[in-house]
Amino acid sequence: MKHFYILSIFCVAACFGSAVAQEPPSAATPSGQSQTAQRYRIGYQDTLEVQVFRHPELSRRVAVNPNGTINLFKLEQPITAVCKTESELARDIAAAYAKDYLRNPEVSVVAIDQKSQYVAVLGAVVKPGNFYVTRPVQLLEVLAYAGGPDPEKAGSRILVARMGSTSNCRPPDEAASAAAGTAVSSDIELFDFRIKDVREAKQRLVMQPGDIVFVSDLDQVYVYGNVNKQKAVKMKEPITLVQAIAEAEGAKSASNLGSVRVLRQKSGSAERDELVYNLKDIISGKQPDPFLEPNDIVAISEDKARSIINSIGKSLTGGVGSIFYRVPVP
Repeated sequence: MKHFYILSIFCVAACFGSAVAQEPPSAATPSGQSQTAQRYRIGYQDTLEVQVFRHPELSRRVAVNPNGTINLFKLEQPITAVCKTESELARDIAAAYAKDYLRNPEVSVVAIDQKSQYVAVLGAVVKPGNFYVTRPVQLLEVLAYAGGPDPEKAGSRILVARMGSTSNCRPPDEAASAAAGTAVSSDIELFDFRIKDVREAKQRLVMQPGDIVFVSDLDQVYVYGNVNKQKAVKMKEPITLVQAIAEAEGAKSASNLGSVRVLRQKSGSAERDELVYNLKDIISGKQPDPFLEPNDIVAISEDKARSIINSIGKSLTGGVGSIFYRVPVP
């Protein structure tokens, strides 16, 4: 249920987007990947600067059409631009001009406005938005571009939904499958990380264009019943049952510590499981102190017999005091 809710947020973000952030600074190409794979590939929302040397009348600044092509002066047919690198497109433009119009043309192409490939960062971060990527970047880098998790609001998890490249460029094997009529899977991949592990580089993920990063809100557990201060306890780190009760300033004196209930949401359901713990045995070390899960409800009930005894004791103490007060001193 939680993942379904977050995927709904991802889908809304993918459709409507968010505030555009500045493009992150360039970085060195990671080792083990070819230079060709690292070059920026033109996408549907890009603007290109096309220059034909010695022919300024042919030079143009053009936007990529919705069908992925560009139109150039003196060329009858549009040229496909999407998914090509700048140099690949320059060669295709030169070949088109050489066919019927120019001899040995020299062409350069520069993507001056690269808006087709971005990673979106949502949720409890300092600066949510879209971050344009022209090279592979790590999840930790993208998190830094967004200013990091909000210290007051962020929980302990990062979810990454892999929606597919916003430029719709397919790897060669997928393109071949599509050409042959073979169905290509469009399932969304979902990755789940602990923020602490990402910060310490224990878990890494190379981002892809179209990825959506969601930093979860601060998790909470709820402590109510016969405690000194009923409250929602924030979970910046995993918390145990005893720690949660301590955050609620402890149980009252007339509490049933032998039967503390924890109500836990069932996965994919509105119902809750009821777990019962003996707090006395946990405190004495006879049983381990269980870790709570986000949205758990800890319920401590009143011990009726002990409450009656305490009430009688207070009444007797008050009564005796008043009696002695009224007895005259000889």
